[in-house]
Amino acid sequence: MALDYAQAAKEALEAVGGSDNIVSAAHCATRLRLVIADDSKVDKDKLENAVGAKGNFSASGQLQIIYGTGTVDKVYDEFIKQGGISAATKAEAKEAAANQGNAFQRAIKVLSDVFVPIIPAIVASGMLMGIMGALSYMGSAGMIALDTKSVWWRIASLINACALGNLQILLGFSAATVFGGNPYLGASLGALLISSDFINAYSASTAIAEGKMITLSVIPGLYSIDWVGYQGHVIPILVGVWILCFFEKRLHKAVPEMFDLFVTPLVSVSLAAYITILFIGPIFVWLENSILGLLMFLLKVPLGIGYIIIGLIYSPSVVTGLHQMYTAIDVSMLAKYGVTYWLPIASAANIAQGGACLAVALRTKSEKTKSLAVPSGISCLLGITEPAIFGVNLPKIKPFVAGMIGSACGALCCFVFHLAATGTGVTGIFGILLCIAQPLQYIIMFAVAFGVAFGITSSIYKDEEAKAEPAKLAAEAKAAADEEAALSKEEAAEAGAPAAAKPETLVSPLSGTTMPMTEVPDPVFASEAMGKGIAITPSEGKIFSPVDGTVTVLAETGHAVGLLSDSGAEVLIHIGIDTVTLKGEPFSAHTTVGAHVSKGDLLMDVDLKKIEDAGLSTVTPVIITNTADYAEVTPHEGTVNAGDALIDLK
Repeated sequence: MALDYAQAAKEALEAVGGSDNIVSAAHCATRLRLVIADDSKVDKDKLENAVGAKGNFSASGQLQIIYGTGTVDKVYDEFIKQGGISAATKAEAKEAAANQGNAFQRAIKVLSDVFVPIIPAIVASGMLMGIMGALSYMGSAGMIALDTKSVWWRIASLINACALGNLQILLGFSAATVFGGNPYLGASLGALLISSDFINAYSASTAIAEGKMITLSVIPGLYSIDWVGYQGHVIPILVGVWILCFFEKRLHKAVPEMFDLFVTPLVSVSLAAYITILFIGPIFVWLENSILGLLMFLLKVPLGIGYIIIGLIYSPSVVTGLHQMYTAIDVSMLAKYGVTYWLPIASAANIAQGGACLAVALRTKSEKTKSLAVPSGISCLLGITEPAIFGVNLPKIKPFVAGMIGSACGALCCFVFHLAATGTGVTGIFGILLCIAQPLQYIIMFAVAFGVAFGITSSIYKDEEAKAEPAKLAAEAKAAADEEAALSKEEAAEAGAPAAAKPETLVSPLSGTTMPMTEVPDPVFASEAMGKGIAITPSEGKIFSPVDGTVTVLAETGHAVGLLSDSGAEVLIHIGIDTVTLKGEPFSAHTTVGAHVSKGDLLMDVDLKKIEDAGLSTVTPVIITNTADYAEVTPHEGTVNAGDALIDLK
């Protein structure tokens, strides 16, 4: 029998605390997205066992319950009907989520929104810094012959310095996008604040020591400022851009259209520059330095107690989203001290959660848990923790706590060895490239963090004790399996396709570079809860059919397309991450639900630039949602063109 959507909605509604506890409700192609008023009223156990729910997690202020394509929309209809809840668009739900939490939480969210789009540039720069540091170390040690005056090395140095050297311009552009202003004006303000007319912030201490510091009077006899740029600073740039956007939006309304083009940019940038340089900048530079001073004080507490505390709280901060501000801490430390002591601790935390996750994979008897834990644990060792934390460790509690303990032990090693990184953005295995001057110490820290978490988890972990009698659980599992099989047959029959899945090869629906599903920046896709497959970073905005089959799902916002192949494969193409918030603007569909398509037929035109300008990822997962029907789902990796072989199904 088919899933009882009314019962599924009823159980979900009860589990989240009823309609009075819901601020906003929406859905995308795979999950129900709820903004909850009081998280303490959510019954996690009941939600985990709700009919039809394949899992749940909280992110960006939303509780997201996974149902899958073709199901979530029906459950949603029943959900809002039973709860008497007004339907909301995805954008409205996101806006409601953004308004949740206290002022501090909202500030962290803004910091996250600003940094996330520029993290690839920072990571690339950080990785190259690590590689060049490793080569320099080997060159100075006589291990290799290195010519640092060659054109090849000089160009690499330019690339290496590009992102971090011009970080304030990137921040200005990204912040203006988040604050609703013109991003090019934001970039201009960022460039202004690191102008060569200033004394470079990295040279300020030298200028003071040599008596060359320029001090200018603002209010004679009362207030003066040092003429120093904002290289390495974050908060002054963000506040300055917020001021710029504040004036820009109001001037657009007040200035006549014929003068708006030159008056609004000139006045808004000028006002923001004067206010930031004269007042905001000095205040927040002092505040940043005070925060750094507090962190350094904590890191200098005797016996490594401060390091241990930071190691313990790091992983919980990932759960709350607080970790999004840590890049700013790294950047500030690099600017002030030339190294960051924070990144090695972050690396220890990521490694420890990976160790705990892999221990679960070793100990569990559940093939489903094992298939999730292995790739998630490996992902942690490469610096991406969300799949392991949200998919395995946190739901089972004990592995998560074991990871925290392993993190604290690894952090203590950082204290003992005075471990420091010369860049930011890379943790886990490749984090050693940023600690190349202390490779042995980094390896010891890695081994301790991993070993402690792995050992504790291995010794205490057991598959969750059944909360009901084994016979009852077995009956429920069989009923669920029978229901799923019946539903698959029913849907297949309705689509005019065979019920049994047959071997076939899917071709790539777009051109670009592939990415393992476990590395997708979304915990649902990365955990493979929706099924196995592969993701593609697109190089052009055209989506073609990967199969001969029928279109079964076409999201109202155009961001997702579902197909049922003539051979029985259920395929979901999810274009970008969190692109449901764009209200369909980047997407132009060339098909409809129920249409029969052939391999290579154009399904969708996508404006990739609009997605990128909105600060969202264009990474496109291609998922086999009926993975359980196949013995093997084998993706092809590398660069692909639309129409190339992508996934083999056996």
